[in-house]
Formats: sequence, structure tokens, C-alpha cells
Amino acid sequence: MEIYNKEEIIHYPSLRTMLMVEKALKEADTMIGREELKRRLPSKIMHQTLNLILRYLEDKGMIIDGHKGILWIYNPSPKLRKVIENAREI
Repeated sequence: MEIYNKEEIIHYPSLRTMLMVEKALKEADTMIGREELKRRLPSKIMHQTLNLILRYLEDKGMIIDGHKGILWIYNPSPKLRKVIENAREI
């Protein structure tokens, strides 16, 4: 299943833009909306490009994109990963 339909993508984001969005999301201490995220970015970004980046980050499990906003959830800590792998459901 191809999520990113090539015909509807006008502009692909650069690595610089991807990193800029990631940094803004990591620095946010609460959920933020798309418009607030755009305001926090140091340069302007097309709405479609932002949506493509957010869809990619959500597919990779780095963010949650809900109706209340966007939240960075990725934690690369090996200790946390080990605890989660060894945890049991109650």
C-alpha cells in the first residue's frame, strides 16, 4: 500500500526542512497545532509539505497527530526500549 501518492505531491521536503520541523516538535512541551507549528519554524513552509513531513513522522512512530494537535513521542533510550520489551500486560 502506497501512502504517498506521487501525483498529489507538489513539493518534496528537503532534509533541512525535515530537521527544522523535528526540532520544533521536540522543543514543544505540549501538543501544538499545525498553525502554531508553522509559527515556530524559522522559515515558511508550504502546508502540503508540512502535512507530508507529519505523515512520514507519524508512520515512523515519532509523533502522534490527533485532533487536539501534534506531540513528539519518540524516545531512542535503550533503557526505555528494554523496559518496554520486557514488560508484561496485566
